[in-house]
Amino acid sequence: MDQGGAPPVFSATAELDGDQLRVRVAGEVDMATADTMYRTVLGESARHVTLDLRSVTFFDSAAIHALVRLAQQFPGTLTVLPSRQVRRVLEISGLGEQDWLAPA
Repeated sequence: MDQGGAPPVFSATAELDGDQLRVRVAGEVDMATADTMYRTVLGESARHVTLDLRSVTFFDSAAIHALVRLAQQFPGTLTVLPSRQVRRVLEISGLGEQDWLAPA
């Protein structure tokens, strides 16, 4: 049922500083937006990637899949800064102890 509210907000912005890339993601990362998050990271040439998910409010299985693909693309050079919601989803899915996940 339509509650008349605004559609969920999603944004993914990239900032490149030398070989360091920081991608800030906000809003809901789901089936409709996970690929955009993934492509935003791959859109810049960088050796080290920080994926800032501290403003993410929803993270589903498509988002997890995109994140795992990024971890495979950037082995040992990806750092993920999760929101509380993202950390919970990753812990439930068995990914809470990955070396790319920043400590709480």
